[in-house]
Amino acid sequence: MKTTTSSLSEYLTKKSYFKIKMHPIASNHFKIIVKINGVKGLFILDTGASTSFVDKKLKQKYKLNTETSVVKASGAGRDKIDTLLSKNNRIQIGGWIKNRFQVALLDLSYVNDAFDSIDASPVDGILGADVLKKGSAVIDYEKRYLYFK
Repeated sequence: MKTTTSSLSEYLTKKSYFKIKMHPIASNHFKIIVKINGVKGLFILDTGASTSFVDKKLKQKYKLNTETSVVKASGAGRDKIDTLLSKNNRIQIGGWIKNRFQVALLDLSYVNDAFDSIDASPVDGILGADVLKKGSAVIDYEKRYLYFK
């Protein structure tokens, strides 16, 4: 009996997943190209972040209308951080698109300072678990691909 094995990529493509390239950087993170409201930028994939963020300084670049948020962000080594909230945005990652996407804004200078110290280029934001859940994400670390449905 002949058996065939199909790759993860082939299997997920048959299940209508979109394949997105992940780009490794020196910090052991992956950068992903993301479009928000038609504007392209580099985002860090952070499976431990509950929410996706855009740097506050890039509010105009990404055409984000914001409101004050009562939610405070926290991360490794930092106290609670004030955030803004932007609703009804369009996010596109590869061929995967979602409308009415909500994103938080916060000061990412401490993140970019850390990347600067290891000669990694700055990022516009963080792609968190909220997007990974919405996209039913599958991560192939070995081949460096992210899949969204």
